[in-house]
Amino acid sequence: MSRPLRDLPKAHLHLHFTGSMRHSTLIELAKDQGLHLPDALAEDWPPRLRATDAKGWFRFQRLYDIGRSALRTSGHVRRLLREAAEDEVAEGSGWLEIQVDPSGYAHRFGGLTATLELFLDAARLAAEQTGIGIGLIVGANRTKHPLEAKTLARLAVQYLDHGVVGFGLSNDERRGRARDFDGAFRIAHRAGLLTAPHGGELAGPYSIEECLDDLHADRIGHGVRVHESARLMRRLADREITCEVCPLSNVALGVFERPEDVPLRMLFDAGVPVALGADDPLLFGSRLLDQYELARNVYGFSDAELAELARMSIRASAAPTELRRELLAGVDAWLTGGA
Repeated sequence: MSRPLRDLPKAHLHLHFTGSMRHSTLIELAKDQGLHLPDALAEDWPPRLRATDAKGWFRFQRLYDIGRSALRTSGHVRRLLREAAEDEVAEGSGWLEIQVDPSGYAHRFGGLTATLELFLDAARLAAEQTGIGIGLIVGANRTKHPLEAKTLARLAVQYLDHGVVGFGLSNDERRGRARDFDGAFRIAHRAGLLTAPHGGELAGPYSIEECLDDLHADRIGHGVRVHESARLMRRLADREITCEVCPLSNVALGVFERPEDVPLRMLFDAGVPVALGADDPLLFGSRLLDQYELARNVYGFSDAELAELARMSIRASAAPTELRRELLAGVDAWLTGGA
């Protein structure tokens, strides 16, 4: 009999703030505020998405922005983080890294610094209420000017050791080259922040190489298209650079046609460290546990291999050393039947 995947200790390293919202919460907030939701976020949820062309990505971004617009008070922020933490605990996560671009909310919460402090306070409270460890990754937007990313990097560094654990770069890779943001990542890297830019999702292996060569990435957000280059797969494996692979997100956005097409097994067998992630459950309708179920039922991962996936996520995390030891021991106990 297969071991319950809910009981497998794991770390969740690829979750966006707005995208972590429960669909039921969005419906409730929209109703309370008289906010009209398009059918794709209401009756027809989860939406049918395809972001491999400009029109498709625009629609995805528009729906994401509508979700963000429902978060109007500090209470909404606290609720979202508490519910996200509750959902993670229910799925076996002992550590969560959640990425947010505070500039998307700064106009609503008193500027960049006040906004980040609100998010950090909400994360601390959510961690206390649920028992999960939470770290924030400040994410820059690659469709904006690199100078804005530098501002965010400096802000993130100020809150190192106060809840910020990393610096990221997201949005459409085709609209902003990673190398253009080297200055911001130099600031973050020199200060000791973990660096985790997105790459190799909508763009090919060159996007991943820029993250490595120009941004000195510790992890790659997505990175799934590394399978197009055997040489680059060997490089990631040799350097133990973790790819935050989000299979059901990849399918929802049209990067791959079917779950069976996502090369998770290929990356794992090539020795590339992989941390499974859910990306944006609000828009994709799947959470972290769904990715592990997929690994078991579609990609044929044994319990020993699933345990190694969980270990990879924990090792690649910014969790405190003692928590990492505790989670890794829990994985061993799950595998040996002592969980």
